[in-house]
Amino acid sequence: MTEALSFLDPLKEISGVRVDFVERIDGINVNGERDEVLERLDPAHRLRARSLSGSEHWWKAEQVHGGDVAVVEDTGASRMIPGVDGLVTRLRGETLGIYVADCGAIWMADRRTGAVGLLHSGKKGTEANILKRGVEALTGISGSAPGDLVVVLGPCIRPPHYEVDFAATIRNQASDLGVGGYHDCGIDTAGDPDRYYSYRMERGRTGRMLALIVGGAEA
Repeated sequence: MTEALSFLDPLKEISGVRVDFVERIDGINVNGERDEVLERLDPAHRLRARSLSGSEHWWKAEQVHGGDVAVVEDTGASRMIPGVDGLVTRLRGETLGIYVADCGAIWMADRRTGAVGLLHSGKKGTEANILKRGVEALTGISGSAPGDLVVVLGPCIRPPHYEVDFAATIRNQASDLGVGGYHDCGIDTAGDPDRYYSYRMERGRTGRMLALIVGGAEA
């Protein structure tokens, strides 16, 4: 990871937890529909995931712009979990992945147990308070309290490029939940097209960044 990803440092301080964020990748044509573009990005994304975890296996959410969160309880399989926008696990070494291009990726990790989660929260996910559901799911499997959690909001679209400041809402939600350590990177994806894909600024024909987290809890 580069210095540009220093906003993930609070998560890296938790024993066993590994994190990454794949930004815009030079040399890959992303002028297309979502599925075809993700297929072009897939080799590079798989390489980063393997470099992070040492494994070919990782889990992804379908991402339907909702508020549902799934618990990953199996090991040794790669698959997409339908109908959800968030994943949590207490399994050590399991990799979770979320795609974003203006919506925010939210990394979560339990300082006490190493259980982890990833959420996809844009305007609709934030309205559904997916953070609350994610925190409840993570504390449910770890036996911890919200105060034990470190939560990081990554790059996402923000005013003035977007009329809804959902990043501010997420911050308020974290405060209401009593999250122990909340960190917002403050980066606007629409304000730096050389580093980030922006669905809004590129009118839907663009790539996706990839947020990754590997659990540090004991199996």
